[in-house]
Amino acid sequence: MEKDLIAQSVRPFSSGPSPTAAEKSSSSGTHNMSSLKQKSLLREASHQIIAGGSAGLVEICLMHPLDVVKTRFQIQRGSNDPHGYKGLGDCFRTIFRNEGVYGFYKGILPPILAETPKRAVKFFTFEQYKKLLSFTPLSPAMALSMAGLGAGLTEAVVVNPFEVVKVSLQANRNSFQVQPSTFAQARHIIQSDGLGLRGLNKGLTSTLGRHGVFNMIYFGFYFNVKDAIPASKDPTLEFLRKVAIGLTSGTIASCVNIPFDVAKSRIQGPQPDPGEIKYRTCFQTMAVVYREEGYFALYKGLVPKIMRLGPGGAVMLLVYEYVSGWLNRNW
Repeated sequence: MEKDLIAQSVRPFSSGPSPTAAEKSSSSGTHNMSSLKQKSLLREASHQIIAGGSAGLVEICLMHPLDVVKTRFQIQRGSNDPHGYKGLGDCFRTIFRNEGVYGFYKGILPPILAETPKRAVKFFTFEQYKKLLSFTPLSPAMALSMAGLGAGLTEAVVVNPFEVVKVSLQANRNSFQVQPSTFAQARHIIQSDGLGLRGLNKGLTSTLGRHGVFNMIYFGFYFNVKDAIPASKDPTLEFLRKVAIGLTSGTIASCVNIPFDVAKSRIQGPQPDPGEIKYRTCFQTMAVVYREEGYFALYKGLVPKIMRLGPGGAVMLLVYEYVSGWLNRNW
């Protein structure tokens, strides 16, 4: 009788799974969900980095000659500059005659070396800032612009040392064959002025302004207008719609941020008088250029800049979207 009572009292506990087993099962399920989430985030980040790097590489290879021309205009100092160009056509002819075809690709290695991390940082951080700002009271339109600003500022910190080397190479008017290599120029800058704001990171404030303003307008305009204009079912018309919006966003952003670009080129390029630093900080340089050369000097190089970053902006966003779409479908 006692054995039967003991058996009845034990049966309810032995008939089902033990609490320990249930806890293990729950813990295992949570771990699997966490693992899947981590893989999903890693895959998403990989897509953004690869698509961003691809977009930057294509854009720089197509548009770099116009960047060389833009820099040459920005570093020439008024009509008295003995090396000044009479116009856009004269600049192209002079570079081709004196420096050859390769003269248009001076300084291309620094942006190529920087382009994958630069554009990867730009697009990846834009997506992350966009997610973070979705939790704020900002309107969707303002959140997109602020995400672009954050992405531009982050990108500027990464790219500025490469910009210093690139501009110093582009300012060199010698033939391509006799100019220093990219790495030799970088070593020379580091040995002469160090890694700080007088050396490999000079012009950082101007670069922050240039990239921050550009990307704030570039991303804000592109994604807000793209959402406002209905997509077309015709692939060709849809492609042209994106090209037109990307071209417009790159053009408007270039017009707004070019004073920062001029200041950056003056600070990072050769100073007018050897041994004397005339262009020191972003707004001081803008003030000096305005005082000595007039208001329009702050817009030097605007035409080649628009020729580059107008279509370049369209190319970059299209490559990013199509590569990202292909990766999402196939990986």
